[in-house]
Amino acid sequence: MSGLSETPPLALYVHIPWCLQKCPYCDFNSHAVAGGADESAYVAALLQDLERELSMVADRELSSIFIGGGTPSLFSGAAIARVLAGVRSRLACVPDMEVTLEANPGAVDQGQFAAYRDAGVNRLSIGIQSFAAAALKKLGRIHGPDEAVDAMDLARRVGFENINLDLMYGLPGQTQDAARQDLIRATSMRPEHLSYYQLTIEPNTMFHSAPPILPDDEHLWQIESGGHELLQAAGYRQYEVSAFARPGFECRHNRNYWEFGDYLGIGAGAHGKITDPAAGLVYRSNRTRSPEGYVLAAGGDRSTQKCQPLSRENLVLEFMLNALRLRRGFQLELFERRTGLALKHIQPGMEMAVDKGLLELDEMSARSTEMGRRFLNELLAIFLPVNNPAD
Repeated sequence: MSGLSETPPLALYVHIPWCLQKCPYCDFNSHAVAGGADESAYVAALLQDLERELSMVADRELSSIFIGGGTPSLFSGAAIARVLAGVRSRLACVPDMEVTLEANPGAVDQGQFAAYRDAGVNRLSIGIQSFAAAALKKLGRIHGPDEAVDAMDLARRVGFENINLDLMYGLPGQTQDAARQDLIRATSMRPEHLSYYQLTIEPNTMFHSAPPILPDDEHLWQIESGGHELLQAAGYRQYEVSAFARPGFECRHNRNYWEFGDYLGIGAGAHGKITDPAAGLVYRSNRTRSPEGYVLAAGGDRSTQKCQPLSRENLVLEFMLNALRLRRGFQLELFERRTGLALKHIQPGMEMAVDKGLLELDEMSARSTEMGRRFLNELLAIFLPVNNPAD
C-alpha cells in the first residue's frame, strides 16, 4: 500500500473504566467500584501512556478530546483538569477544540460540573437512556427521571452550551407511546445534540445471560421511524444512524471516527488508529483492559498496548463500517485518501449493494439508502473480508 498521501485529522479518546454499578446491557470495558478509584495513579498512567505515543503523531494538532467510560463523572474536576493540562502540555491543540466528557446523572453535582467547565470541558454527554422510572430500573441505571432533569439543569446553570443527551429505545416492554414520551421530554430540554439508539443484546453482558423481552421488529420500526419524525419536527437533523443535532452542533469527535480520521486512545481497554503516510500503513492499537494492569504497565517499562498495521481487507471493512453510518455517506476520493487504496477494492461491493437497494452511488459519492440504514448490518456484511477478498 503506497497511496497514502495525507495524515487525517487527529483526535484523542481517554477511557475512564470505573462506574458505580455495571448496567446489564453494557459491553464496554467498565468495572464497578464501591470505594472510589485511585484518581492520582490513573491520571499519572494516562499521561505516561500519552507520552509514549508522541512519536507516532509528531507535531500534529488535536482537533477534539472525548473522555468516556465507564463513568468519567466519578472523577473529580481536579483530576480531569490534570488530564487536560497534561494533554495540552504535550500536544498542540486547535484553538476551538471540542472537549467532551460523559456524565451519569447519578454521579454528578453542581460543583463537579463547574469544575469540569473550568478544566476545559466544553461539551457534556449525559447518559439519561430514559425518563421512565420503570425502564431505568430494568436497565440497571443508578438514577431516576428527576436526577436526569437535575443534571441537565445543573449543566446549563454552570454555563454549558453544548450538551448531548443519550436515549435508548426498544427497551424491555417499551411501547411506541412510551418511547415517544421519552423524546418529547428530551427535546423539551433543548439539548444541542441527541444520541438515539436501539438497545441491543451484546455478548458477555447480563442481558445476554438472561435476555429480557424486547419489542419485536415491527414495533421497533414503528418506534424508530416515529422517533425520527419527532426529532426532525423538533429541529434536529439526523446526520448519522443514531446521532441528531441542531444546526452547527454535530459531534466533531465522533464525526472524525465516521470519516476514518485518526485518534489516539489512552486508558484501560482504549483503542486507537494512526496513519503513517511515510510507511504507507494505518495502525490499529488496543490497550490492556484491566485497570490495575494498565496502571502497572504504564508506570513501568512494559507497553500498555498492542499495535499492528491493518490489512487491506480490514482497511476496507473498517472504512465502510464507519463511513456508511453517515447519512450523507462519503466522497469516493475520501476512501482513497484515508486508506491509500484504489476504488477498485470497493467497487464490486458497492455495485452489489446498489443492486440490493441498500446503497446510492454516483460519480463522486456513495451513501446508504433509507433501506440501507434500516438494514445496516446487511449492507456492511457485503464488505466483510469473506465477501470482499484482497486481490
